[in-house]
Amino acid sequence: MNTITESLLGMISDFKTDFSGAFNIREDGQCAGRQSTENILIENKKDAPGLVIHISPAAQGETVYIPACVTHGNVDDLVYNDFYVGEGADVIIVAGCGVHTDTHETARHNGIHRFFLEKGAHVLYKEKHIGTGTGDGQKRIDPVTEVTMDEDAVLEMDTIQLGGVDSTVRKTKATLGARAKLTIRESLMTDNDETAQTEFEVVMNGEDSGVDLVSRSVAKGRSYQTYHSRIEGNCRCTGHSACDAILVGGGRVNASPELYAGDVDASLIHEAAIGKIAGEQIIKLRTLGLTEQQAEEKIIEGFLRG
Repeated sequence: MNTITESLLGMISDFKTDFSGAFNIREDGQCAGRQSTENILIENKKDAPGLVIHISPAAQGETVYIPACVTHGNVDDLVYNDFYVGEGADVIIVAGCGVHTDTHETARHNGIHRFFLEKGAHVLYKEKHIGTGTGDGQKRIDPVTEVTMDEDAVLEMDTIQLGGVDSTVRKTKATLGARAKLTIRESLMTDNDETAQTEFEVVMNGEDSGVDLVSRSVAKGRSYQTYHSRIEGNCRCTGHSACDAILVGGGRVNASPELYAGDVDASLIHEAAIGKIAGEQIIKLRTLGLTEQQAEEKIIEGFLRG
């Protein structure tokens, strides 16, 4: 791994080079390190660039890292990763991405991840994105996540993007079986002329399945965000969607949550709120000795943490 990759890894994950578990490090479209374990097997895809990760039912409390880094311009990295999570497995999957350029050339990563959770599997999926570098070349990250959950499966998704990415299109689609539970927490911040597009689609076909989707975003500078979520309930199920955004300076946000109830017993709720930081919050923190800028930063930090 080069030094930029090492720096990006420190920002997007807590991966250490002496980690004894399963991992695959992707650097500029190539494998920079890989290790499987007894319960987690990582192999190359045969028909496309990317990985096939098989997680055994015996995997309990294990972590697998699959971060990807683009360390210079003129790289357009596309990867397809498939995760097969066995019945009753309990794992943490860390799949952050960092893009860096010091030139006029674009650095881009597009990760297409598919998850197949068998009965009773539990996954915590952590994904953090960041862009760095002194160049004016575009830094782009366009993740696609597709999820299929069997009965009683549980997936918790924590996705974070807090700076430096000029353009991002973030698409997530999930289909839930009986009693499957999906929780998504998105934290997003844009600045300058950055743009971010978020699309969530969740389809509940299994009785007593449920989804809880919460997106918190901050649009600063002249940045622009669009948010669209669609929750579809075709059975007795529960769905909740909340989209909260803060505008700072000339930031703009377009939010459009959508619900579809295809069954009389589908219970679906959505909330959306867009506004600026309340003046009394700034005043209160300034009485404690903070500058206006420091107060604003503290409020934003607390808001994104939820």
